[in-house]
Amino acid sequence: MKKIVIYELAMCCSTGLCGVGVDPELLRISTVMDKLAKQEVQALRYNLSSAPMEFVTNSKVNGEMEKHGEEVLPIIVLDDEIVLTGRYPSNEELTAWLDLAPAVLGN
Repeated sequence: MKKIVIYELAMCCSTGLCGVGVDPELLRISTVMDKLAKQEVQALRYNLSSAPMEFVTNSKVNGEMEKHGEEVLPIIVLDDEIVLTGRYPSNEELTAWLDLAPAVLGN
């Protein structure tokens, strides 16, 4: 089973979808992560305010944060390797990395 983990900036809640002005990119990634979980992909999101120990205990993520600070977030980890920093992956990138049909995420 493939595993993808997103390490994100501090947000008010686990998805960042609360409040008046919802960021469309956060809405997209939240929907995508739900779809991935239904495809037998272990899809996890950690946000700096609600899961800070996840950032500390992952030595690769911790190293990137020490070098670059919060500007490096989000950090995308696929099967324990950092594959992207500084932005969320596109649906096309995700389907390619996870060997999924493009239609799974609506590409």
